[in-house]
Amino acid sequence: MSIEINLLPWREAQRETRSRRFMMSLGLMALLGAAAGWGLTQFYQQALDSQHQRNHYIETRMQRLDQDIAAIRDYQALRERMLTQIELIRELQFSRPQTVRVFNQLVASLQEGVYYNELSRDKNQLRFLGQADTNRQVSDQLRAIAASEVFAIPLLSEVQAADEGLGKRFDMSVTEILPSAMAEQYAKEDLP
Repeated sequence: MSIEINLLPWREAQRETRSRRFMMSLGLMALLGAAAGWGLTQFYQQALDSQHQRNHYIETRMQRLDQDIAAIRDYQALRERMLTQIELIRELQFSRPQTVRVFNQLVASLQEGVYYNELSRDKNQLRFLGQADTNRQVSDQLRAIAASEVFAIPLLSEVQAADEGLGKRFDMSVTEILPSAMAEQYAKEDLP
C-alpha cells in the first residue's frame, strides 16, 4: 500500500508566507527609506536654516561696520577741517604782530623822496614797486631796508626812468626776518 501525500497545499502556504514576509520586509524597508529620507531632508533643512541665520547675522554686522566706517570717515574729514582752521588761526596769531612790525619798519626806513606804489606779500617775501626822485634815493632806501631788523638784504630787480621825467621807478623784493618764536614754529612745521 502506498500512501500518497499531496505537498502542493503546504508548498503553496509556504510560498504565500514567504511572499507575505517579503512584502512586509519590502514595505518596512520602503517605510524606513522614506523615514531616513525625511530625516535627512530635515537635517539638511535645519543646517541650511542655520547657515541662513549666520549669513543674516554677518550681513547685519557688515552693515553696522559700513555705517561705522562712514562715521569714522566723516569724523576724519571734520578733524582735517578743524586742524586746517586751527592752523589758520595759529598762523594769523603769529603773523599779526609781525605785520605790525613790518609796517612800522617800512615807515621808519622810508627815505625822503621815495614812494611805494604797490606792496605785495607772499608768505615771508615782500615785493615793492615804487618811485624815487633819484638813483641815490633808491640806493639809500635799499641800505635803510637792509639795516632794518625785520628785513633781510633787499634785491633790486629793476630801476627805470619814470614817465614824463618824474624820477625813477624801481622794483625790489625782500625777505622778512621772522621772530624767533615764529621761526621755531615754521621750522617745526617743515619737519616731517
